[in-house]
Amino acid sequence: MIHPERQRRAYLQAMGVDVWLSRDSADVVADETEAAIGAAARTMDWDELRVCVAECSQCRLAQSRTQTVFGVGNPTADWLIVGEAPGAEEDRRGEPFVGRAGKMLDEMLRAIGLQRDAVFIANVLKCRPPNNRDPKPDEAAACRAYLERQIELVKPRVILAVGKIAAQNLLQTDDPVGRMRGRQHELNGVPLVVTYHPAYLLRRPSQKRKSWSDLCLAMRLADGAAP
Repeated sequence: MIHPERQRRAYLQAMGVDVWLSRDSADVVADETEAAIGAAARTMDWDELRVCVAECSQCRLAQSRTQTVFGVGNPTADWLIVGEAPGAEEDRRGEPFVGRAGKMLDEMLRAIGLQRDAVFIANVLKCRPPNNRDPKPDEAAACRAYLERQIELVKPRVILAVGKIAAQNLLQTDDPVGRMRGRQHELNGVPLVVTYHPAYLLRRPSQKRKSWSDLCLAMRLADGAAP
């Protein structure tokens, strides 16, 4: 429950009344707001969650985005693919993984017999960081409840984390991709496989063989076979 004093300050701010807080107090309010939104997100359906994400202003990225990038695909897919954050083109179009990296992802999916609309694709962040910089910890934390609810709603048989940022945030680690890939992980009971980001494969095509191995592992897990 949000503390009455925090709620009073929120009402005053909504009415345009300036409320001055110490840095510590501001951090407490942010934490409580994040917790309240996280609790609410756990009961939302797809439509409610989409609206909540579209109207989100929990972090600084709300000030610079063109629009939020909620995610696309089959809402009951066996595969959930999680990337890092929207780029400039994603921010413009409101869809994850478009442009050259998106085409590479589509090729990766076709190689294992899947179409883009057969999976669900989302990002750790729903807003584009300026200049495509890496997400900051507080930004990822502000979006965490949205992604967790998407996972709960999709109920995937396997999660494919593409790239360092996505994998590190999902698994709460600072390990490099090379150490995380090639084996099964778990997130809340769902098998999770880490692989290279499509943008990285465009720069380092020699790593495609390793990515193929990761996709094959994910296929086995999605089919319920042993890794």
